[in-house]
Amino acid sequence: MDASTDTQGMIRVRGAREHNLKNIDVALPRDRFVVVTGVSGSGKSSLAFGTLYAEAQRRYLESVSPYARRLFHQMPAPKVDAIDGLPPAVALQQQRGGGSGRSSVGSLTTLSNLLRMLYSRAGTYPADVGHLEAESFSPNTPMGACPRCHGMGRVYDVTEKTLVPDDSLTIRQRAVAAWPTAWQGQNFRDILMTRGVDVDVPWRDLPKATRDWILFTEETPTEPVYPGRNHAEVVAAIKRGDTPDYNGTFSGARRYILHTFGQSQSARMRARAASFMVSGPCPVCHGQRLNPDALKVTIDGRNIAELAALPLARIVEVLRDAAEARQGKGATSVAARGMIEAAIERIGTLLDLGLGYLQLDRGVQTLSPGEYQRLRLGTQIRSNLFGVVYVLDEPSSGLHPADTQALLRALDGLLQAGNSLIVVEHNPDVIRRAQWLVDVGPDAGERGGRIVYSGMPDGLRDVAESRTRPYLFEPPKKRKGPPRAPTGWLKLARLTWNNLQDLSLAVPLGVMTAVTGVSGSGKSSLVGQALVSVVASALGQKVEIETDTAEDDVLPPLETGAPQGRVIEGLKSVRRLVTIDQKPIGRTPRSNLATYTGLFDTIRQRFAETPAARQRRFDAGWFSFNVAKGRCPKCEGVGSVMVELLFLPSVFAPCPECHGTRYKPEVLAVTLRDRSIADVLGMSVDEARDFFRDDPGLARGFETLRQGGLGYLRLGQPATELSGGEAQRIKLATELQKQRHGHTLYVLDEPTTGLHPADVDLLTAQLRTLVEQGNSVVLAEHDMRVAAQCDWLIDMGPGAGEQGGRIVAAGVPADVAHSDESRTAPFLAPYL
Repeated sequence: MDASTDTQGMIRVRGAREHNLKNIDVALPRDRFVVVTGVSGSGKSSLAFGTLYAEAQRRYLESVSPYARRLFHQMPAPKVDAIDGLPPAVALQQQRGGGSGRSSVGSLTTLSNLLRMLYSRAGTYPADVGHLEAESFSPNTPMGACPRCHGMGRVYDVTEKTLVPDDSLTIRQRAVAAWPTAWQGQNFRDILMTRGVDVDVPWRDLPKATRDWILFTEETPTEPVYPGRNHAEVVAAIKRGDTPDYNGTFSGARRYILHTFGQSQSARMRARAASFMVSGPCPVCHGQRLNPDALKVTIDGRNIAELAALPLARIVEVLRDAAEARQGKGATSVAARGMIEAAIERIGTLLDLGLGYLQLDRGVQTLSPGEYQRLRLGTQIRSNLFGVVYVLDEPSSGLHPADTQALLRALDGLLQAGNSLIVVEHNPDVIRRAQWLVDVGPDAGERGGRIVYSGMPDGLRDVAESRTRPYLFEPPKKRKGPPRAPTGWLKLARLTWNNLQDLSLAVPLGVMTAVTGVSGSGKSSLVGQALVSVVASALGQKVEIETDTAEDDVLPPLETGAPQGRVIEGLKSVRRLVTIDQKPIGRTPRSNLATYTGLFDTIRQRFAETPAARQRRFDAGWFSFNVAKGRCPKCEGVGSVMVELLFLPSVFAPCPECHGTRYKPEVLAVTLRDRSIADVLGMSVDEARDFFRDDPGLARGFETLRQGGLGYLRLGQPATELSGGEAQRIKLATELQKQRHGHTLYVLDEPTTGLHPADVDLLTAQLRTLVEQGNSVVLAEHDMRVAAQCDWLIDMGPGAGEQGGRIVAAGVPADVAHSDESRTAPFLAPYL
């Protein structure tokens, strides 16, 4: 329904059919704060980003030349009949900070440019340094970068231990693991045999001079190679003048690794080389990335690298002191004060968004999606654009309720500057501030895609089918029953990581624990990193901790890149540790819900058991799109092929042979109750549950996914199309299906991110199930409804960054709600 008949100043959408949208018509007012809401998978993003923003971008790209257009990443034209009244659009979407290892908070916000200009024009220069241009203060330019580490701040090298992990092996047994495993590695071993090195004694028993030469020599001698002969036979062959099979050139292990890392065009080869390397601070710049002259220039006694390493809130204090010191000191000081005041004003916008704990030199790739989006929002506020529609994707994601108020003030600033806001949002506190509300649904997937309501927010009260209505207009549901009593305690000591310093932590076992605190207080550092790393190490499990390295960078690990701490009590009660994060369940379209959960293995087996499959002698492998015998040879089981275009980027189109089904015709001819394997991959979880109702194992698996609110997902939906929240719930459902024996500690970092309150209720119920099965659950969380439902709370703070990293309150929710020091307490109390 549409509660407005006034079409003046409206953005009017007609016939939108993107993804699951069902040919919808809707009108949204310009110059207003419009919130689009609905359960996860209902079609909110399809309307806001897939339709409105995609059309705005398409119109912009049509205005540029074909040559320039091909340089842009292009979104396809949305499936919509018409959109009228659409202004230019800027999208601020949820995404992890990408880019290279050189991208930082300073470069993203352009504050680094302003500081470089300030140091160039108004810095204090020593007598031996002449005036430097602004570029000389950038580690990303040839004149500014440290000459030793080229502006990276660290240098890379190898050690005998990294090159030879197991010194009990012989050279023939590939003791030098860093050498390639194929022919070239054998070539190096054959050359050593020619030179008289015994390749059949343990590495540790070789003379040290021999070991050092093999690993670290810069020589590249060429020697005759006689494969398959021992040293004596090689010497005899040389004496007889036998012609060698070939002359081989030797490379020391260190030289080979550094050359591969620096020169190889293969990301896989560079990654392998990096695995044998270690890195440490550059001995010239000591990790500050700049050339020596630039590091001698100071403001208020600090060089630019030292200033960039401070939290934003502290930088403001330093700049204010510097401005006061320059009062009344001539024209240069007046110009300097102007630049200082501009920097303070721009940083102030970020402080208002609750980001004062971030440092300018912090890598963009280490930011959470919420931090990344708020930094971009702060930059947009300072851009002074007018007449733009900003499309935002859950800007309150990752925000403590105390920080949400600052976000709303920032959004009001964009609105008052003459812009329009279309915000996809789940947070009731943000939805209540809307001037216009669009509720999409009522449910997800095929049962969504309709406009349930569009109009003034209060009008949603009367829409019974809305899943959002109860969370806006009904009193908060109070906690039922007392907290569950712990069955024991897991105690850790001396936890040190990011802003955690020598922290002691006691985690109750057999219950659900939430770690709360303002954004940047240290929740993720504690839960997702320090706790996971220390407990996994104590249990002998391998665990990956996110570091400052971008996903697309191939860099060696830092030598001191792991959280510190130890378990002092309770480890015997924990059998294993499981982290359920929001990382993708796969990075290619070949990964999907069915393959990740293992349900597809059973489905393929069911097809192999059909009479038609037995007659054709098709085993389960024939029904996998990853195996050559059954998949379409044209697209190799992907279902689509790449089409090269002359002036535009390449696009993917359905495979002309299998028409997107992924399989050979003879495989598709085998059916299970009149459905082919491709038909089953096209089913939603809800449809698959009904189809396999009489198959207990499959039915139980699909029911678990449905209970997690994932009934709308298609079995064959590529992992690349799934949100972080969807990926996390798939992982959780997979865990619930497993028959675990022994106590498991489950750790989740902000699992409600991207979830509608109705889906949060489903998630909470599933986490409760894990506890009822005798396990422990620990989660970092901002949702106060979830925190109130937990059995134990640990509140971090009291502030962010340097002002955080401490446990300010711990206990049952009712006790934390009465803590005077906790900033979480007042937001928690209404739910208890």
